[in-house]
Amino acid sequence: MTRVRENGAGGGDDLDRALRAAQEGDEEAFRVLYRDVQPRLIRFAGALVGADAEDVTSEAWLQIARDLPAFRGDIDGFRGWTATITRHRALDHLRRRARRPAADAPAEELLTLAAPSDTEALALDGIATGDALRLIAELPRDQAEAVLLRVVMGLDAKSAGKVLGKRPGAVRTAAHRGLRRLTERLAGTAPPAQAGTLPAAGSDKTGGTGAEGVR
Repeated sequence: MTRVRENGAGGGDDLDRALRAAQEGDEEAFRVLYRDVQPRLIRFAGALVGADAEDVTSEAWLQIARDLPAFRGDIDGFRGWTATITRHRALDHLRRRARRPAADAPAEELLTLAAPSDTEALALDGIATGDALRLIAELPRDQAEAVLLRVVMGLDAKSAGKVLGKRPGAVRTAAHRGLRRLTERLAGTAPPAQAGTLPAAGSDKTGGTGAEGVR
């Protein structure tokens, strides 16, 4: 059995080794990957589907575990791949929920932001977790998803672009605009964006399909 660090906060090389070992069936290595990625996926899914984030990520992990041996890439690519799967499962969940209307459950709180060294995360410093989720959800959809993937998931622009089916430059621009609007909102200088910009009924208005081969 390949030995990997027990905590998911190891360096990229450790996580790359864990990824390769998990693909070969090492259960301990798979747990390392889960501990690294799951908190990010919960925050990402929580901003899309609220309190149903656990259900969505559970469905996503079933597909992740099934398709892991066929995955090709490093740990950064793996995070982007899991985000793509989670996004598709979230959109599927929203479509099902739209067909069966029910009272909205309280939104899942946005936990401590991932990748604290990322300078983009500084834009959200000092925001209560519930307020952060609400403010991000009020952004135009392209900005909201870009902020979630860049700041919450900790993906670079290229990986986030693969998730959204967009070019890295477009993702960087959307994230910059979203973070700037969040900063202005905090300062009380910008009005809220129009409500409903995130996919309330599960419709995917981006026209992209995310990472190739993921449905």
